[in-house]
Amino acid sequence: MNFDYNEEQQLLADSVRRFLAKDYGFEARKKIVSSTQGWSTPVWATLTEMGLTGLPFSPDYGGFGGGAVDLMGVMEAAGEALLVEPYLATVGLGAQFVARAGSDAQKKAILPAVVEGKLKLAFAHTEKGARYNLSKVAATAKKSGSGWEITGEKFVVLGAPAADKFVVSANTDKGLSLFLVDSKAAKVKAYVTLDEQRAGDVSFLKASGELLGVEGGALPVIEEVMDFATALICAEAVGAMKFACDTTLEYLKTRKQFGVTIGTFQALQHRMVDLYVSYEQAKSMACLAASKADSPVDAKDRARAISAAKIKIADNCRHISQEAIQLHGGMGMTDEMKVSHTFRRLTMIAQQFGDAEYHLARFASL
Repeated sequence: MNFDYNEEQQLLADSVRRFLAKDYGFEARKKIVSSTQGWSTPVWATLTEMGLTGLPFSPDYGGFGGGAVDLMGVMEAAGEALLVEPYLATVGLGAQFVARAGSDAQKKAILPAVVEGKLKLAFAHTEKGARYNLSKVAATAKKSGSGWEITGEKFVVLGAPAADKFVVSANTDKGLSLFLVDSKAAKVKAYVTLDEQRAGDVSFLKASGELLGVEGGALPVIEEVMDFATALICAEAVGAMKFACDTTLEYLKTRKQFGVTIGTFQALQHRMVDLYVSYEQAKSMACLAASKADSPVDAKDRARAISAAKIKIADNCRHISQEAIQLHGGMGMTDEMKVSHTFRRLTMIAQQFGDAEYHLARFASL
């Protein structure tokens, strides 16, 4: 497998990285995170101007027809910068359901607005006690005239406070289905997650909804989109790992003990080499996950490859984040150092969309 980006992908990744390095430094990010909104409208506008919100969507709706592989460089840059804008929630999750399962009318109404940065979506699916079981849904939807009424509660909905519309999973008489619900019809309890993202618990009480896709046919679509989003966070993890490795190496080169830099200690050199080995392993597995998310393979083959990638990346998230903190010493845990925030994001990625234990069981069952 060729792990190198093509010229267009590399140019896009470089431009995103330059923008984030210039306008999304650690101090600027701290101000964004501490704001009431928790994300930056100007940054979102710039991401839109760069074409990032339209990258994985069809040119028929103003997009560029890309896939997970094309998004890898973007997500790596986001991981390095610890981007908190609702990019994954909208582009990697919510809008993917419309692109893959929506009617022509729904696509025409929603996707151009997403591409233009005017509409943000969130996927409201996880419920209490479900863990990572995608089929365990208690929310219900009942026919009401020409529409539907959705009732239920969803928890830890990524990007919920910023969402204009929700893609909601609920059961009908025919089984698990998907619905589009306006955010005004939902009650959102917003909060900040461990990694400083904005999420929320969302409740629906006879909320007016519009069927998305085939009634009773939601599960295969949910599995496909969740695999796509998992591939994206694998790429994001690679970016965060790169920053953790690079900043730790720089620290070892400058921190002195006993009159010499601690990077000259052989034991620490060995640990540093192990970090870069873990990073390279994660990068190769993220490439595999993205390629399988884009390939027209059968669902089992895709699921096996993405679960295999998530297992390795979850393990390496833990290894790299914990070693980076230990090699920085006590100061690595302080809010003033970006590495502590990278630790939080890597810790969250290791659990997001299924931890290593879940994906091991899933891999073994396929």
